[in-house]
This record gives sequence, C-alpha cells and structure tokens, in this order.
Amino acid sequence: MQTLTVQIQDSFMQEFLNFVEKRQEHIHIEKDSNLEYDPYFYKRQRELQTIRDEIKKSKIQMISHNEFWDDMDNFVDTLVK
Repeated sequence: MQTLTVQIQDSFMQEFLNFVEKRQEHIHIEKDSNLEYDPYFYKRQRELQTIRDEIKKSKIQMISHNEFWDDMDNFVDTLVK
C-alpha cells in the first residue's frame, strides 16, 4: 500500500468521496491530525532531520547554552547603547 497526500477542491469533495466509497476495498482515507494542526508539519520535520544529520556529520557546529546567552547579552547591550 502507498500513502499519498491529496488536495481536493471544496466543490469536488462530495464527488471524490462518492468515488472512494465505490472503491473502498482499495482505498483507505484517514485524516492526519499533524496536518490539521500544522499544514507544514512534514516539511518542517524533513528540515529538522536534515539539520540533525548535518550536526551529526559536523557540517554545522552547535554552541553551548551559555555561549548562546552570552552572545544574546552582548547583542542586547549593543542595542541599548
């Protein structure tokens, strides 16, 4: 079985559901709650995985929590002056 994402125009929805109903032994439809809450869920998930892979391969360097906040403090200081 394969999984696809299908976008259907509102005006065609009932006709599509009628088609699926006639062929329900071959088609399974379920709502993806991830997409209900966030239409870009899978795109961001792929991007995050790419970032994690690059970190593991040392293509991107992580900085420590303290380093980050030191940099932020320095940045804010430049804004205040």
